[in-house]
Amino acid sequence: MNPTLIEVLRGSTVESRHAGALAIVDASGSVHTALGDIDRPIFPRSAVKLLQALPLVASGAAETFGLTDAELSLACASHSGEPEHVATAAGVLAKLGLDASALECGTQWPSREPVLRGMVARGEMATPLHNNCSGKHSGFVCVACLMARSAGAEPAEFARGYVAAEHQVMREVSAALSATTAVDVERAPRGTDGCSIPTFALPLRSLALAFARCGTGQGLSDGHAKAARRLRQAAAAAPFMVGGTDRFDTRVLQAYGERVFCKIGAEGVYCAALPELGLGIALKVDDGAARAAEAAFAAVAQALLKTEDELLRGYSHLQLRNWRGIDVGSLRPATALSQALAPATR
Repeated sequence: MNPTLIEVLRGSTVESRHAGALAIVDASGSVHTALGDIDRPIFPRSAVKLLQALPLVASGAAETFGLTDAELSLACASHSGEPEHVATAAGVLAKLGLDASALECGTQWPSREPVLRGMVARGEMATPLHNNCSGKHSGFVCVACLMARSAGAEPAEFARGYVAAEHQVMREVSAALSATTAVDVERAPRGTDGCSIPTFALPLRSLALAFARCGTGQGLSDGHAKAARRLRQAAAAAPFMVGGTDRFDTRVLQAYGERVFCKIGAEGVYCAALPELGLGIALKVDDGAARAAEAAFAAVAQALLKTEDELLRGYSHLQLRNWRGIDVGSLRPATALSQALAPATR
């Protein structure tokens, strides 16, 4: 059974406990910190969008179609569906001579409430461009269009069905996951992600290794190492695209730039690279609570970066307020997590 990572207090009494596991690994595979079962396969979901975007750069598609920092950052994003996100995804497709109908991620309403309310008030309908994965999928379509050129095929026709595991685009994405994690994902448990592409269950140990490699370039092919560096630079240059207004990933990237690349995934997963330390981080909150995953990662980042930064502490010790704005409780790292991170703070 995994230990408690985060406790939720109401007043001074623990109301809820969020158990989970944490792996911090360097690019050689040596474990810096392990807490809980880091070898049990878990679905990382959107936490691995950086890894899934590697073929976009490594293939030459990003350069061929002239993708900007903002467009590459969006390829790594789980965005809020704000106008800037929608316009950026549409801009990528326009460079290909395509529109939203090329995306196979499905239609999703914006997660940012003021944007959603505004659309409803104006009688506007959501499109696949509003999907939090539209940037990643626009990147997939870019790769497909480059492949179509090489094959002498019609781009839109070649791209059709790109979400299928057997499509050439997804085979490249799966190969990038295998290369970075050192796991043959074709042998891993497979599911279908919310945006319809395959998702593979992988150990936290392997996911942390992948992010250590992407932060340092060690253990990667030259193409993947350069692609990881380019994507991290783009996210640091255009952090809004990775999440959006008041989103944790965006706020961390704004504060730390290229020192940190972090990405949340559905069901309480968090992955990150700390390039200057040569470390990769992967954690999973067992009950899938995103709030707890953010709190746990904030605590880890504080410890490893040896900072008392108010931003990170504001998440690791999140103050809870009711609808009248009254403080009613807080989050805090549980004893097991604090003790596991204690050596890093020295």
